[in-house]
Amino acid sequence: MSRLNPQQREAVRYIDGPLLVLAGAGSGKTSVITEKIAFLIKQCGLRPDRVAAVTFTNKAAREMRQRVGNLLSKEAAESLTISTFHQLGLTIIRREQAQLSLRRGFSIFDNQDTLTLLQELLRQESKAAAEQAGAVAQRISAWKNTCTDSEEALREASGPADLLAARSYQRYSDALRAFNAVDFDDLLMLPARLLEGCSDTRQRWQERVHYMLVDEYQDTNEAQYRLVRQLTGLRAALTVVGDDDQSIYAWRGARPENLAQLQADFPGLRIVKLEQNYRSTGRILQAANQLIANNAHLFEKQLWSGLGPGDPLRVIECADEDAEAGQVVAEILDHQLRRGTRLGDYAILYRGNHQSKLVELALQQQGVPYQISGGTSFFARNEIKDVMAYLRLLINRDDDNAFLRIANVPRRGLGTATLQAIGSLAAQQHCSMAQACSDVGSDIINPASLRQLQTLLGHLDEARRAGDSGNIAGVHQLLRNIRYEDWLHRNSSSEDVAQRRMGNVHFLLDSLSRLIQREQRTLPDAIAQLVLRDLMEQQEEEKNSDTCVQLLTLHAAKGLEFPHVFIVGMEEKLLPHRNSVESGAVEEERRLAYVGLTRAQQTLCMTWSRTRRQFGERVDCQPSRFLDELPREDMEWLGGTEKDVERNLARGRETLTSLQALLD
Repeated sequence: MSRLNPQQREAVRYIDGPLLVLAGAGSGKTSVITEKIAFLIKQCGLRPDRVAAVTFTNKAAREMRQRVGNLLSKEAAESLTISTFHQLGLTIIRREQAQLSLRRGFSIFDNQDTLTLLQELLRQESKAAAEQAGAVAQRISAWKNTCTDSEEALREASGPADLLAARSYQRYSDALRAFNAVDFDDLLMLPARLLEGCSDTRQRWQERVHYMLVDEYQDTNEAQYRLVRQLTGLRAALTVVGDDDQSIYAWRGARPENLAQLQADFPGLRIVKLEQNYRSTGRILQAANQLIANNAHLFEKQLWSGLGPGDPLRVIECADEDAEAGQVVAEILDHQLRRGTRLGDYAILYRGNHQSKLVELALQQQGVPYQISGGTSFFARNEIKDVMAYLRLLINRDDDNAFLRIANVPRRGLGTATLQAIGSLAAQQHCSMAQACSDVGSDIINPASLRQLQTLLGHLDEARRAGDSGNIAGVHQLLRNIRYEDWLHRNSSSEDVAQRRMGNVHFLLDSLSRLIQREQRTLPDAIAQLVLRDLMEQQEEEKNSDTCVQLLTLHAAKGLEFPHVFIVGMEEKLLPHRNSVESGAVEEERRLAYVGLTRAQQTLCMTWSRTRRQFGERVDCQPSRFLDELPREDMEWLGGTEKDVERNLARGRETLTSLQALLD
């Protein structure tokens, strides 16, 4: 507690009612949450298993659990619920699956599963309708984020597009029930609606959660807010930590107005502001404060730093996007040479992924290693998706998407027409495709393929029976029976690649075994947990590296910090984005720029181009309005004037001196 500042200590010690901790960027909010968890248990006598802390990513939950583990005994730390919202929702669904008409071993559809199913459902109407599957999936997700079920959506729908989406939502919901499955959005909507509609269940869960802490509260959608509201109930033992200035996810349902809703639903709400920033220098924070002051605010705050003023912020005007990319790389190399820094200290941020290409080329030309945030996830690898599909079928034989994934892996001679015929038979018999295979005849599938398919189902049944005891030996035997490793060797570019891919499979199965042993889960529960981890990993970024320049979008940069930050493309129609300007969402774009500024610890450089190629044509660009909103006295503007030439010559002399010293 002695390490905390007075406002942080106030937030930790206040337990007399609901609390909103308005935590500015870099203000130590994670320390407040972890210290408060320890305070509740050590000083207030709460049972660890009655305390729940939720956040948005696996990475944040892991960090929180690790830091709490340093403050509590091992037994107390292991009894806590520290999870993502979706993991908490899955726990509730698993415990209440009978009320939700789900059978044991239900499946969780990821976004690709949802899209595939919707395409199939829409294709039954017309080819043109199937092309709308992506838009329909987004609309269904938006409905679920507001806890709107398919019947309500159909009643509220207006216009052809909305009606198509609502009808598809109804058929999609029916299909999920038939497959004994839920999708990612259901992990929030189903428990929220269940707790709202069933007082006995609600009371039972409120007895399990005596105190709740919520991180990144400004990112909650309506379903998440309603879930928190039902779990806390009349006790209102709640601490939420958030920052309305960092709400940048409206496009996926986040509602910063949930902060205001707290005051309506919890009249006794206390507010504590964390305004001391431990990350950035004074000039960076002054610029961030002045920028965000142009937005409307429910709560006012001013970040400040004890780290001194620091270097001025730099704005570089470039001739075009090629010059911009080259300039940024030159700036990094020059700065690294003069300061003796690591490449991992530098981050290049941009509004859209398409902006990274030229920067990549410039880095490659100079031989500078870099890492793009969002590289291939472990769970995105084909061999992992294959084995995960087999695991999903083990716990839910009605999982048609998993069946379709592995029906021909390894190859069993099943063409698209054959699989469609099996699907049609399953629809007629109101059963899954795997079950339909028991009744399929040689008029639908050739005898050799039928034998292979029935052999596969037999292997799955053996593994399923072996797994009832919580032993994964049956899974290993299944992969041997289907000769999966031979399949990898036949379909990999080299022996080394095949061995690496099989190594990934072994790592996955070892993780499954550790999950069963460490958390004493059954095999179905452990597989369900891995499926959820897969879904969460799809939304997270790869770990940073100290040896590479980091390239990432402004959205992906949230929650991270870097000593030296470059923000490229500070132009109208890029930041703020054209679509946001046209839709009147400039305030969220300003918050996105604010997030970019507050990632910087020591230096911040922003660039813009006078011209840029768009859709094959070169167009003139204007500097972002956000640059005009920054304090002129804290800025250096560079762009070819006589004064800039003199400054560049001086910096060149500094660089030569540094190089000479390095050689000496």
